[in-house]
Amino acid sequence: MENNAQLAKIPLLTPYRMGNFDLSHRIVLAPLARQRSYGNVPQPHAKLYYSQRTTKGGLLIAEATGVSDTAQGYPDTPGIWTKEQTEAWKPIVKAVHDKGGVFFCQILHVGRVSNTSFMPNGEAPISCTDKPLGTHLRMGDGSEFSPPRRLRIDEIPQIVNDFKLAARNAIEAGFDGVEIHGAHGYLIDQFLKDQVNDRTDQYGGSMENRCRFALEIVEAVTNEIGADRVGIRLSPFTDFMEAGDSNPEALGLFMANALNKYGILYVHMIEPRLILGQEELLTTHHNLLPMRKAFKGTFIAAGGYGYNRVDGNKAIAENFADLVAFGRIFLANPDLPRRFEVNAPLNKYNRATFYTSDPVIGYTDYPFLED
Repeated sequence: MENNAQLAKIPLLTPYRMGNFDLSHRIVLAPLARQRSYGNVPQPHAKLYYSQRTTKGGLLIAEATGVSDTAQGYPDTPGIWTKEQTEAWKPIVKAVHDKGGVFFCQILHVGRVSNTSFMPNGEAPISCTDKPLGTHLRMGDGSEFSPPRRLRIDEIPQIVNDFKLAARNAIEAGFDGVEIHGAHGYLIDQFLKDQVNDRTDQYGGSMENRCRFALEIVEAVTNEIGADRVGIRLSPFTDFMEAGDSNPEALGLFMANALNKYGILYVHMIEPRLILGQEELLTTHHNLLPMRKAFKGTFIAAGGYGYNRVDGNKAIAENFADLVAFGRIFLANPDLPRRFEVNAPLNKYNRATFYTSDPVIGYTDYPFLED
C-alpha cells in the first residue's frame, strides 16, 4: 500500500472545487444506461447501485433520463417528466446524499434513435431531419429504427420546455444539478452535426444555426434552475448513430466558447478513442485541449482517459481536464477511488449484463476490494 506522501502525488485523488461543490477527488461516475427502470420509473434497487459508488465529496452523474414521453428509445430507461418518476428518484438521491455524494441527473431526448413502439400512439420519432438511420443499424431487440419526422419550427419551443421542466423536476427530486445530454447521436447532437442536420431554416446550415437548439436548451435550463447547477455533455468527434460532423474541432470550439455566455458549471466532453478489435485504447492526440482552454468552467473528460488509473492521472497532472469520468470500470468496481488509491487490481466488467433487467446480477453484485 502506498504511503501518505505517495497518495498526495495521485492527481485523481486531489480535491477540487467545482462551483459551490467541494469534491474530495477528481473521479466521476459517468452516466451509464442500465435499463432497470421498469416502465420508465426508477426502482428501489437503484438506491444500492448508486450508493455503492458514492464517496464523500464524489461526483456521480445518473444514467440518461428521459425528458418526455417522446424522448424514449430503449426499454426500461428512467424518466423525469412525471410526478411518479420524480418521487421515485427522491430516495435514490437521498441514498447518495446520505453518504456525502454530489449527484447530477443527465436529461435526454433520443430523437431519431428510436422506433414507433416507443412513441405515444405509435407516432414517428422526432428529429431535426426526416433522414432515417441506416438499415444496417438495429435497436437492442434487433428491430429497425423507424424513419423520423422532421420537427417544425413551431414545435421546437415545446422540446426546449420539456428539458426545462425535466430540470425543474430533477431539483425537486433532490439532485444537485442536471447534465444536458448533447452527445452520442441523440436529439441535440442530431441538430449539432452536419452529417444529420439538413435543415435550411434558422436551425440548420451554418454552425451557429446548428448550435441554436442546444443553446436554447442551455438558456432555458439555466434560467430555470441556475447556471451553477447545469452541465452539458458533448461528443464533437464521435459519429455514433451516424451523427458525425465535417469539422468536429470547429464545432467543439464553437460550443465551448458559446457556453461561456451562460456561465454553466461544467462541460463534459468525450475524448475520441482508437479501437483495435474488441479493445478500446487511449488516443494520445488530446483533441479536446482547445476546447478545454476555451471553456471557463469545470472541464470533465471522458472516453480516452477513462479506462485506467495511469491515463486518468495523466489527464489531471498535465491539465487536460479538471475531472475524469469513468464508465465501465466504475460500473464493475463500486469502490474505484479506493482501488486507485492503493493501486489494486480491478474487477473485469461483463458486457452481457450491462443492459439486463436483473436488479442484482451485473448491477449490485460486483465485489468490493475488502470482499
